[in-house]
Amino acid sequence: MRGSIGGPRVMLRKLRELMAEPVSAQERLDKIVVTIASNMVAEVCSVYVLRADGSLELFATEGLKREAVHKSSLKLGEGLVGTIAASAEPLNLQNAQQHPAFAYLPETGEEIYHAFLGVPVLRGGQTLGVLVVQNRTHRLYSEEEVEALQTTAMVLAEMIAGGELESLVRPGDNLALKRPHHLTGRSLSEGLGLGHAVLHEPRIEITNLIAEDIHTELGRLEAALDNLRTSVEDLLTRSEMMRAGEHREVLETYRMFAYDRGWAERMREAVMSGLTAEAAVERVQNDTRARMLRQTDPYIRERLHDLDDLANRLLRQLVGWNGLEPAAELPRDAIVIARNMGPAELLDYDRERLRALVLEEGAPTSHVTIVARALGIATVGQVEGILDLVNPGDAIIVDGFSGEVHVRPPADVEQAYVEKVRFRARRQEQYRRLRDVPAVTRDGVSISLLVNAGLLVDLPHVKEAGASGIGLFRTELQFMVASTFPRMRDQLTLYRAVLDAAADLPVTFRSLDVGGDKVLPYLRTAHEENPALGWRAIRMALDRPALLRTQIRALLHAAAGRELRLMFPMITEVGEFDRARELVARERRHLERHGHALPASVRLGAMVEVPALLWQLEELLERVDFLSVGSNDLLQFIFAADRASGLLADRFDALSHAPLRAMRRIVEAADAAAVPVTLCGELAGNPLAAMALVGLGYRSISMAPAAIGPVKAMILALDVGKLQDWLLPALSRPHRSLRAELADFARQHDIPI
Repeated sequence: MRGSIGGPRVMLRKLRELMAEPVSAQERLDKIVVTIASNMVAEVCSVYVLRADGSLELFATEGLKREAVHKSSLKLGEGLVGTIAASAEPLNLQNAQQHPAFAYLPETGEEIYHAFLGVPVLRGGQTLGVLVVQNRTHRLYSEEEVEALQTTAMVLAEMIAGGELESLVRPGDNLALKRPHHLTGRSLSEGLGLGHAVLHEPRIEITNLIAEDIHTELGRLEAALDNLRTSVEDLLTRSEMMRAGEHREVLETYRMFAYDRGWAERMREAVMSGLTAEAAVERVQNDTRARMLRQTDPYIRERLHDLDDLANRLLRQLVGWNGLEPAAELPRDAIVIARNMGPAELLDYDRERLRALVLEEGAPTSHVTIVARALGIATVGQVEGILDLVNPGDAIIVDGFSGEVHVRPPADVEQAYVEKVRFRARRQEQYRRLRDVPAVTRDGVSISLLVNAGLLVDLPHVKEAGASGIGLFRTELQFMVASTFPRMRDQLTLYRAVLDAAADLPVTFRSLDVGGDKVLPYLRTAHEENPALGWRAIRMALDRPALLRTQIRALLHAAAGRELRLMFPMITEVGEFDRARELVARERRHLERHGHALPASVRLGAMVEVPALLWQLEELLERVDFLSVGSNDLLQFIFAADRASGLLADRFDALSHAPLRAMRRIVEAADAAAVPVTLCGELAGNPLAAMALVGLGYRSISMAPAAIGPVKAMILALDVGKLQDWLLPALSRPHRSLRAELADFARQHDIPI
């Protein structure tokens, strides 16, 4: 085989013919090892397959004792075969018996062989088995022979992944590809989801591994590489990307990978060995993933995302794939798996079929999390490596309470969760019985429990949950899910439907809060280094008053004869509220002049999200009809911590002294001015945090509909006087989180949290 590229291609063609033969899995494997041994002039060829218990079982051999098949095995890391499986790297030895890891199996008769070449059988960077050739002579196998064996291992990987070898597994055992995994992430939205995996960005499945014409495949690979590099260059030359900054450095690194000669050359070599262009990309991606997944350096592992993305883009170029599979084709119990996604992408999925969401990234206050909570979708984020372990259709259990994800769970785990689902259903029934019970504490303090909403599908939940109204209607969601800017008629239709559905319950609309990380594809904005601190919400609205005036006019029309409650987000200076209030007055005068019906009353409020307002509260309270505390942004600005950052999600605690003192300052000022105040961030939906808010003095809080029942149960068991006697003095103690002490207080007083 040395010096020739014909050998590997001939072997692959023979293997392709074998794959098409109507024979049993064992017969096919037996023929494969004979073909490989003959083509590589090897005296031994053996296939070891990794089982779920971590052992490598001999599934087929040519040259070793046939009676050892399905009886001999090595542990992961044991012997040369176990070492290859653990490291996911080839091992080429002139004298295998001198290697420190050598451990032969007497029943196989392999002690007479010296030359040894073993390669891992990889798929998605995960080891599925090991392919070995051996000779009696002392020799090193050539680079071409190593390449040929690695290429051949891809055929075995497809056999294993396709499930063909499962018929050869002993009862009660599983192959590694099907072994259960228990992963832990961060709970983002409570709930339980049992179902089957759907990849948000489906993998490109390579069905044709073996090339018909090498030169044609090389041409396809070069053309796809050129197109990939052109797309990266186009990305870099967009006007919003031209400015220097961290984003530019990331893209420059991305471009460096795209032009990496070593990456391209490895793919060319794989094609020369007889693979199609697609299979060559997958081969190199598998090898790269296998090495990088075993690195502990977080920077190197992060670069894996870049290389993965480039390889996937290249595969899409080759197969002509331009978009996601239709979300409508979901199974009835879909568990969507993604690295991350935006809220509009989540809303594309059929809510009736979607059971849960699992993200490799994600944070508690990211917008996709907020929408997931609003829809009552169990969500777990920061589940590292989930995309590498899951195949479409795999059974998945998502525990949105503990942050656990079970991939291909054992029967006992599945049964335990079935019982949990039944228990949760009984608990939900208890909450439903509380629906019409007033939210009044044991010492007679009435608490208004409102819901956060943003879509028409949210509205039935208001009365189902027994809420007192809608404390926050996010008007931007209509804009985020639309392909073009919603016209005034579209906005009017939505706002009128919301008010009709709420009937006599109050609804507080938030004016358009876009910009920052809420990007509208049809609204051009300049790139910003710190979008959360940039041109967004009221800042954008005041600079483009036509947008805000159109929305105000639609709201005034929709609320004809009724009360309109409207609040403005991201107010930083009192003057911004004055300007927004003047736009409302101007639109009211316009409608009045033209004889349109007006709202019975208009109440205007401001959101307290920017810490600068803490020193302007008295001036602001002279102007507003109500205040609303947006705890999501307020917390991220107090801590200077991006709320979407998984790295910072656990760094700072919302129940520590700084934010609690800030929120106490707001409610004290509002009470002194006799101005009602509501807290409408995600903080309110957690019973423990809600207990703290009531202790600080909040008497109106707004949350996701699913949180109403648990929070109401907490309130009914709470004595506010006792809580305040303990909590308010605790705010002046040394700086540390009060979470543990609040939990102790709840336990001591039998308060369900």
